[in-house]
Amino acid sequence: MTQSASFDHQAFVRNLTPQPGVYRMYNVKNEVIYVGKARNLKKRVASYFRANVDSVKTQSLVRQIASMDVTVTHTETEAFILENNYIKKYKPRYNVLLRDDKSYPFILLTEHTHPRLTVHRGPRKKKGEYFGPYPSASAVRESLRSMQKLFPIRQCEDSYYKARTRPCLQYQLKRCAGPCVSGLVSEDEYQQQVQLARLFLKGRNAEVIETLVQKMEQASADLRFEAAARYRDQISALRKVQEQQWVSGDQPEMDVFGFAYKNGIASVQGFFIRDNKLLGSKSFFPKVPGEAEPQEVFQSFMLQFYLSGNKSIPRQIVLPLTLSEPDAIAEVLSKQAGHTVKFFQGARDEKRRYLDLANTNALNALQTQQSNQKSVFARFLELESVLELDNPIQRMECFDISHTSGQQTVASCVVFNREGPFKTDYRRYNIEGITPGDDYAAMAQALKRRYRSVKDPAKIPDILFIDGGKGQLAQAEHQFEDWPHEKMPMLIGVAKGTSRKPGLETLILAGSHATIPLNADSSALHLIQHIRDEAHRFAIAGHRNRRQKAKTQSRLESIPGVGAKRRQSLLKYLGGMQEVLKASASELARVPGISEELAEDIYQYLHH
Repeated sequence: MTQSASFDHQAFVRNLTPQPGVYRMYNVKNEVIYVGKARNLKKRVASYFRANVDSVKTQSLVRQIASMDVTVTHTETEAFILENNYIKKYKPRYNVLLRDDKSYPFILLTEHTHPRLTVHRGPRKKKGEYFGPYPSASAVRESLRSMQKLFPIRQCEDSYYKARTRPCLQYQLKRCAGPCVSGLVSEDEYQQQVQLARLFLKGRNAEVIETLVQKMEQASADLRFEAAARYRDQISALRKVQEQQWVSGDQPEMDVFGFAYKNGIASVQGFFIRDNKLLGSKSFFPKVPGEAEPQEVFQSFMLQFYLSGNKSIPRQIVLPLTLSEPDAIAEVLSKQAGHTVKFFQGARDEKRRYLDLANTNALNALQTQQSNQKSVFARFLELESVLELDNPIQRMECFDISHTSGQQTVASCVVFNREGPFKTDYRRYNIEGITPGDDYAAMAQALKRRYRSVKDPAKIPDILFIDGGKGQLAQAEHQFEDWPHEKMPMLIGVAKGTSRKPGLETLILAGSHATIPLNADSSALHLIQHIRDEAHRFAIAGHRNRRQKAKTQSRLESIPGVGAKRRQSLLKYLGGMQEVLKASASELARVPGISEELAEDIYQYLHH
């Protein structure tokens, strides 16, 4: 096996300790290309330099090693955690990388006098009970919408709740009991509804229904027919939700993972079960280095999944593959979770059914991903053919401008690689200091800010698309006149044509301004339309956010004596600009930091 010419591995291994720890491998550019964990550093590092290493991936890795360093740890558990931190920091090309390492959202039932139901993501510092995790924010929002129909518990912000003097629309829709206004609901009745919601979130639906049936019968016996009708409707809604629940079983807390791996693409399907209910599922596609073994891919994924971000680690985890170090991994996850974590292979009935379902979904997701990649790959090939490029396109960027009559102008920059949209590199630019409505100046400013200091050549696009005609393209040409880097992007303007209909776009090449005709059914044109439409969508979303922010703040910004902190207090305490406008001078004076005199000035300014 060919060894790295610049790295004396024998001298390095000779001085290594047999203690546990983490090793890092660097290439000639001093970039970390691999991070590994070892129970015995000396034995593990030496294994890479044996003469009979069969793995093509390992051979390629070793050839690129220019230097190495190690960090010794007290235990193997510490090594697992440190390895994960290094992988997250350096993102080495030869490691399996989990692209989605965000924390997952929970439903929080707060500990207020009148508890609130809300979504929570991040460290669980707020006092209250947490239910979840849910696989996505949309899953939480859907659950909260269902909860509103079942249990009339407030979901509004504390500042909005404290400022109410009369019930809001949610009370009129019978989706909140109105605890913000005295006399609408008794303390006892509200706490009863909170307890029912708590039981429902814990999966004890039968107990909730039984309690409501008893309340309905008691209300009927007491001739309180209105209350009996409310309980009847609540029971009916609860039964309907129960029928719609996808899967329920006897497992109180368990994660199940399915796995599929083919042609260098790995698909992991996670099922998240809490309180006997399947809260949802999610597909993951970790970035896999060439020739990686399935066991290595899944084990790396699982460690990064649980050790990255603020995730809930369950007591039971059902695995599709046998781990290489199950006891050590169970120990590190147990330490992280604060309770014992056990692994299962899905041998028994219910776990087997969940595992089979997860594996089926992982395979379906893999096939869909492969189909999408083939489609995107074919579009790239045709675009390369149309543009007569010698080298494959690795990165494309597209710019667009959005504004309303020249106000709150926003420029967007979206990025595509050979797998499609690369959203982590998307950027928005708030455009300032130009004549309102001057799209050329806006484009020039966005391009200047994007390419002002490019340090990584890999971040320079092979093709730069400009949404617009020759005028917009000229701004890009001017930006790249004194380009200091060796790599130069190909500049292409995408003009919509007189009718502005999809399929009639014209491509304009920089320099000669020659046009490239493409048929409406061309897959290369479809790829260009995709990146152009994505730039358009991203710019419009940024512009709308900026415009909405200006609407809510502009009137307050011009009031003498009201700075940023007081504006923030007014909006938060009263629950938004509309509530500020409705508030009387005395209500404004209740806001922290607002004196009676200032409150009167604010009221007069807003209303006269």
